[in-house]
Amino acid sequence: MRFIAVIPARYAATRFPAKLMQILGDKPVIVHTYQNTKATALFDEVFVVTDSTIIFEEITKHGGKAIMSKKEHESGTDRIAEAVENLDVDVIVNVQGDEPFVQKEPLQKLCALFNDQDVRVASLMHEITEKDMISDPNCVKVAVKKNMDALYFSRSVIPYQREQSIIPTYYKHIGIYAYKKDVLLAFTQLPVSTLEQVEKLEQLRLLENGYNIRLAVSQPWGVSIDTPRDLEKAKELLK
Repeated sequence: MRFIAVIPARYAATRFPAKLMQILGDKPVIVHTYQNTKATALFDEVFVVTDSTIIFEEITKHGGKAIMSKKEHESGTDRIAEAVENLDVDVIVNVQGDEPFVQKEPLQKLCALFNDQDVRVASLMHEITEKDMISDPNCVKVAVKKNMDALYFSRSVIPYQREQSIIPTYYKHIGIYAYKKDVLLAFTQLPVSTLEQVEKLEQLRLLENGYNIRLAVSQPWGVSIDTPRDLEKAKELLK
């Protein structure tokens, strides 16, 4: 199968405008994400798709490949779908632009899930070890079936520990997705679903429409840059 990695990169982020162009070490966050994704050597092609000439020029200046979006989009998934519509590809991996510490091993596990022909959408999760994260609505939890397909994603605590003698395992969802091309294109044509609106979690649209999402367990790989505080954490981690 032909795998490509696509990094959606929107300049005007709501919580932290221009976060992808913030300097981390000696270069912007988005350049770290691109170069680390490329360095995994897992993909037939890696490129950034963006609405910003600033990001486009920064990526190409560093020898990377970037594509300008032709339209305004509601989400990074929509932006990716436009970019890959006419490409010869089997699986598209959506690497978030604010993940500068992306690593090979988790992405390798993600891609390996497609060795099962039944898998059409896949993602990653890691075990939660910090108790305060379990109740944090910014930490998206996921519960899975025995075959590791997602049962549900939520900002709430799942599972709820009703029986205190049974110690549950909690998993945080890592927002990296891989799609078969036909599912990605179909997904972006589906109307926004009720649960998606309630939780503000795009992946619930897939579950509500009958698609399975296979999960692999990974190790945490660093800090996602969502806020100025995250950027400071990332700077310390980089040191």
